[in-house]
Order: sequence, then structure tokens, then C-alpha cells
Amino acid sequence: MALVEIESGDVIKLMLQFLKENNLLNSFDALQKETQVSLNTVESVDGLVSDIRNGRWDAVLSAISTLRLPLSKIVSLYEQIIFELIEMQDLEVARSLLRQTQAMAILKQQQPERYLRIDHMLTRGLPLEDIFLNELVIMALVEIESGDVIKLMLQFLKENNLLNSFDALQKETQVSLNTVESVDGLVSDIRNGRWDAVLSAISTLRLPLSKIVSLYEQIIFELIEMQDLEVARSLLRQTQAMAILKQQQPERYLRIDHMLTRGHLEPRDVWPGGNKEKRRAEIAEEILKEIAIVPPSRLLTLLGDALKFQQLSGRLPPGSVYDLFRGKGPEKEEDETFPKRLTKTIKFGQKSHAEVARFSPDGQSLVTGSVDGFIEVWDFLTGTLRKDLKYQAEDKFMMHDEAVLSLSFTKDGEHLVSGGQDAKIKVWNVREGRCLRKFDAAHSKGVTCVSFSKDGTQILSGSFDETVRLHGLKSGKTLKTFRGHSSYVNAAIFSADGYNIISASSDGTIKVWDVKSTDCINTLRPGTLAAETPINSIMLMPRNHEQMIVIPRSDTICIMNMQGQVIKSFSSGKKEHGEFICGTVSPKGEWLYAVTEDRTLFCFSMATGQVEHSIPQAHEREVIGLHHHP
Repeated sequence: MALVEIESGDVIKLMLQFLKENNLLNSFDALQKETQVSLNTVESVDGLVSDIRNGRWDAVLSAISTLRLPLSKIVSLYEQIIFELIEMQDLEVARSLLRQTQAMAILKQQQPERYLRIDHMLTRGLPLEDIFLNELVIMALVEIESGDVIKLMLQFLKENNLLNSFDALQKETQVSLNTVESVDGLVSDIRNGRWDAVLSAISTLRLPLSKIVSLYEQIIFELIEMQDLEVARSLLRQTQAMAILKQQQPERYLRIDHMLTRGHLEPRDVWPGGNKEKRRAEIAEEILKEIAIVPPSRLLTLLGDALKFQQLSGRLPPGSVYDLFRGKGPEKEEDETFPKRLTKTIKFGQKSHAEVARFSPDGQSLVTGSVDGFIEVWDFLTGTLRKDLKYQAEDKFMMHDEAVLSLSFTKDGEHLVSGGQDAKIKVWNVREGRCLRKFDAAHSKGVTCVSFSKDGTQILSGSFDETVRLHGLKSGKTLKTFRGHSSYVNAAIFSADGYNIISASSDGTIKVWDVKSTDCINTLRPGTLAAETPINSIMLMPRNHEQMIVIPRSDTICIMNMQGQVIKSFSSGKKEHGEFICGTVSPKGEWLYAVTEDRTLFCFSMATGQVEHSIPQAHEREVIGLHHHP
């Protein structure tokens, strides 16, 4: 057998395959148990991959039940399933998977912090942002590994001698910086057998157990050779790594112990050719693979590069004082004033027009979605297409197959969600123009409104199909559907605390929904409006989130509280063509802007309710929407 290089384990696998294909399952189980060899095959690899990608977890669990997978991979799979079950509020099944499976029981023993974190999420029962902080959606969207961010922080703490914080962060996250002051120095110490220096240097590293054991074994052998038996005995019997070796590889441990008990060794018995220097070099090479070689002060360097990019792209004026924590430049406390003249016009082709437009949170860009499916990013100051975005410079654009009806940014402006007439929702990296997530069947008809949840992990949408839906970014699935409107949903927003959803419809009603149960807990009708007067849009008051601005297709806009009481009204004063089409509010809530059917732009004082200014014929053709600069 040795001549033809056939592994005995491969033979066992062939036998297992035969037994399984011929339904000899008792023999299959007996052979697999006795040999501890697993066939580790499934009927369809493509099917299993598809099931995992699409979250068909019943099929996945059934398929892997006959496989022998590493514990770490089983735990990662179960953790993912549990998080998605919590997200879908299927808490009983999640609880069963966490508390009644062997893999999670072992996790509880070996990694109690990780287990308790999952258990805490399950106890809370709410799909909040903490579920996704560890290498999930927020980090995944911007392609930054959470572990890398922790390492940058650890390097900063270490370089600034904040050692208590360093130790606490490393312990809590189980992430190791894995750097040493001098890589060349460590390699030299290992090659020359300066073991005190080596043990001191690796004390802050997190190395794989196998490599720690190889290092300790080498040191013990050299100590025996030098007759320093007490230190050798201490290293063998009082270190955690060797204790684990005793449990997992008792033969190897007993061999070392036997050498120590004998009190001497022959170099050729423990090192190939009796060459300990060669073995030292091999150990040095293996440990070197685990050590990160990085320049100093990486966090500060990256922040500096980011600020330079902001300046070069015009987002941060040269010489500005920038608040890194708040992510803002210097703010001037100025009173809000209303515009009195046209400053910029963006022209579209004869057969195209914008269906929706949104400013980026930093106010530097305007993004439009057009009837031909294009999503374009414009420079706010010049009104020209942003060619500093490589994809637009190459005439490549973010797109839908049909008209783009709705847009919304994340709070940091890095990502954009778009809803189309094609009933699809897409999430984009604005800087790269790359689609990060696509919901092909978000609704059955056009998506009229979209917005991110406060934590950026979910998308809220409304549609011509009369429903409001909540979608999970991580799972890529529709999590909940809110039914009850009898006509188009024109607007849907989260309440300030995130526990409710408020929607407005062409059926003339505003509905307040419970996010967790999807129950409609209140149905409101503004003022004395005629039944089924369409509600075109709603928005929370900037400085009083217990009140909302309601814009129906009538000559009166109102401010309402969550119980439906009208607090204040604003009227166009027009008997003909005075119905409001759309509206928006200034960032500080001092001014309300709205456009009527005859294309007049009104500016109302929120304090007095009176018209402060108006611009007749604000557009040449019908006005579709209105949005305020941040």
C-alpha cells in the first residue's frame, strides 16, 4: 500500500460511500463510529450552497447532520441561524437551537462570553444593531473587517501605553494584535535559543495551540539537554498549553514526560539528524506566519488619509477644524433663512426626468433617480455630474431596470438604498457605484418609499401594492409585511424610538404599526378631510418627534400628534389648483416648504403658520417632489 501511496482513510471513505449508496446504514454508522472517519459528502453540493445562501435552514441542518464538521464551523452556522431566527422573531426555535444542541453546549464551556452574547440577544428578543456588530452587515457593507478595526485600536492603545485598556479590549474581543517590537529580534532569539526573551515576547501574542506546543516542546528538550530539569518540569506541568496537550495528544505528552523523567536525551531521538538548530529555524518560521508586520500608528495614518481625501474631493475645506468624533467640520450658528431665487438647474434629456432626488447627509452631493432607471450623483455646488467618482467618469451608473421611484441614504452617507418601478430594492456603495445587496422581490409592484433603520441593518419600504415591508440587510430577506391599507402606500417612516412604523396612503389614512407584532395600533385621519383624500407624505418634526407633518392632497397641511390631534394647519389659500403635491421641512424645523398643483412653491413659518414667501411657477412642468438641503 505504501508503494502506491494510498491512505487508509481514503479506503474507509470509499467503503462508507458504498454503504451509504446501498442504504446499508447500520454498517455505515458502525464503520464511521469505529474509525472516526467521516464521508463528509452531501447529495448536492450546489444545493447545499444554495440552501445556505438563501437561508433554508431546515434543509441545511438536515444535510449536515451526517457530516463531521469542525466545531468552530458548526458554531458559526448555528450562530448565524439563531441570529436570523431572532431577526424573524422565531424565538422558540432559536432558543431550542442555542440550549439543546451539543455544539452550543461546548461553546458555553469554551467561549462563555460569545455564548452569553448570543443568549443576551435571544433574551432581549429584538433584532437590534448589536446582533450585527461582529463581522456582520455594517462592517460587511463597507468591506472593513471588525477584527481589523479592533487591531488598529489595540495598536493605538499599546503605542500610547494605555495598557489596562489594551488588556481589557483584547480580553473582551478575543482579538490579538499579534505584533512584537522587533520581528527580526524575535526570530534571532528563537534561532539562538534565547528562550527567556522568546517567552517574554510571545506572552502578549495569541498563537495557535499547535505552534505554542511545538515551541514549548523544543524548549523542554533543550532544557533536558542542559540538565535544567526543574525549569523543564515547570514548563511541562504548569502551563496551560501542555495541559491541553496531555488531554488531546496523551502519547506525545507522555513521550516528553518520559524524556524528562529519564533526565537525559539523545539529540538524534528528538531532532532529525540531531540538528536542533534546524528545528529552531522551522519553529521561528511557523511563528513568524502568525505575527502581523505593520507600520506604526496605523490608525492615525488612516484617519489622516481619510481627511486628505475629504479635502481633495471638496467635502472638507482646506484648513478646516474637523471633529473626528462627530464627523463634522466647524458649524456656524446661523438663523435659517428661506431661499428667494433659483441658484442651479440640472437638465435631463428630452425623454427623461427625475422621479426622486435626495441630498447626501454631508450636503456635498445630490443624487437623482430618473424615469429611465439611472441613479446619478451630482455636485451640489456646481450642479454637474460628479466625475471624481470613477464609475461615473467611465459612463457607468447605478441603475434599475425601470424607473427609480425612491432613494434614501445611511446616516454616514456611504450607502444608498433605491426602490424602483421594477419592484426591486437595491443597496449601493455610493463611492464605488457597486450594488451590495439586491431584493428582487421586495414588493409585487413599484416601491414608492425606502429608508434605513437607525442602526442601518434594516430597510423600510412602501409600495403601490398597498403594503409596508421591513427587509433585513444581513439575511437579504423580507422580514415583515404590514397589511391594512386599501390603496398605494406613499410614505413610511420609523418612529423616533424605532418601535413603531408610521405609514401614509392614498386611501386617506395614516397608520401606526407595532414593529414587533406587525399589528396596526392606530389609524388616523387628518382634520376634516374628505374620506380617501390621498396622504402624499409624512415626516417627523425635527425638534419634536411626538408630532408629524402631514401633507394630504388638499389645500391644507397640518401638524398632528401621534393620537391624531391637529396642532397647527397651513393653507395655500387657493380655491383652484391649490392642492399640495409635496413638501419638506428645514433641518431646524423653522420653515415648511410645499408645492401646490399650479407649481407654486410656498414657504411657511412654523412659528406663525403664515406664508413668508412664495415662488410662482417654480418649475416649467408638474412638480413631483421636494427635498431640503441638510
